[in-house]
Amino acid sequence: MSEHELQTLAVGRIVRPHGVRGELVVEVLTDSPELRFAPGSVLGMQRRGVVRAQNLTVTAARQHAGRLLVRAEGVEGRDAAEELRGVLLTVSSDVLEPIDDPDEFHDHELIGLRVERVSGEEVGEVREVLHTPAGELLSVRTTDGREVLVPFVAEIVPEVGLAAGRLVVDPPEGLLEAE
Repeated sequence: MSEHELQTLAVGRIVRPHGVRGELVVEVLTDSPELRFAPGSVLGMQRRGVVRAQNLTVTAARQHAGRLLVRAEGVEGRDAAEELRGVLLTVSSDVLEPIDDPDEFHDHELIGLRVERVSGEEVGEVREVLHTPAGELLSVRTTDGREVLVPFVAEIVPEVGLAAGRLVVDPPEGLLEAE
């Protein structure tokens, strides 16, 4: 992938409808919700790797019980909101601000990294970053063609080297082995 090719980054996940007028309960996956969910913001929609043709335009957003309630153009009523359950809301990587924290990464920075064990043995390549209620998972395509999900936590992924194009894993026994 060329350096100039645009990627998408998840900024929220639609958890469920709220009320009967089409409001969406959104789990925020960005450090800048006030920018990403400002009225007029246009967000892409993606469901487990499948990009939907239409976008979602935010008309209003407010905090509620630790999550965000979002109103969007064209989402009228509970049924319309229910159809969007589980959809990831995304932005293009060209609109992202740099991250100051050296232990945080944008999804597009991780995709394509070579995955190695602490011993240096090659495991595979990061194909996707999945945002789940339990935390982020790295979808890794192994050298033998399998997909394994690796929890993106410091205990299992102790090193990420963007410049070197690799990340190091120290998996618990059985995580990477074929069944």
